[in-house]
Amino acid sequence: MTNGEDGVWSGAVEQETIGAISVLTLRNGERNLLNPAILTDIRTRLQECDDNPDIRAVLLTGAGETFCGGLDIAPIKAGADPAPFGRALMETLRIFPRLGLPVAAAVNGDALAGGASFVAACDFAVAVDTARIGTMEVSAGMWPMIAQVPIIHRLGPRLAMENIGSGEPFTAERAREVGLVQAVVEAGRAAAVAREWLDKALRAAGAGAPGRRSVYELASMSYDDAFDAALPRFTGLFGH
Repeated sequence: MTNGEDGVWSGAVEQETIGAISVLTLRNGERNLLNPAILTDIRTRLQECDDNPDIRAVLLTGAGETFCGGLDIAPIKAGADPAPFGRALMETLRIFPRLGLPVAAAVNGDALAGGASFVAACDFAVAVDTARIGTMEVSAGMWPMIAQVPIIHRLGPRLAMENIGSGEPFTAERAREVGLVQAVVEAGRAAAVAREWLDKALRAAGAGAPGRRSVYELASMSYDDAFDAALPRFTGLFGH
């Protein structure tokens, strides 16, 4: 990891550190497609960022005019085993709620299938106004079995089905209306606005890491169980 404007490259993931923010940029052809190696690289870098005290936030974006087109399924169609692809996507998406760092997505273009699941897994997301965000598998006679999970958790089943069940991605504005992104901006401004959200999150200082994890842990519990789990965390803020 480097500081300033120098970048670190590994395959299709470019990493650049700007101040306390690590920027991960997907760079794999026109659609920034994912495969097991790229997903493992993303997962490893996210964990390394979380373990590095000099890094306080992560910004995820794509190169060119596409955020991410999802899994590269051409090898699967050619006979490759789909299990490593699905497992790598699943394990990478699993890491997001476990991180102590806030993570923002600068959606610089279409975020489709697994790309949409990354947007849903991030804490904050800012999209350019031309972006389409969501799954498309139903339109091809398939179902996004893994990619749907973060979208369902972020939106709930009714709003998630508006996209998942139709195979029609959300427009950027509709994604904002349903809560999949916080802001829609003109081309070229997504990263800057996403960093503004991260700057706000960093005001939590030392409380940010346990607080961020608690949001996702409490969201998975019943209402009463969440309060029971929240009480010792509250008293812990005061050293009790």
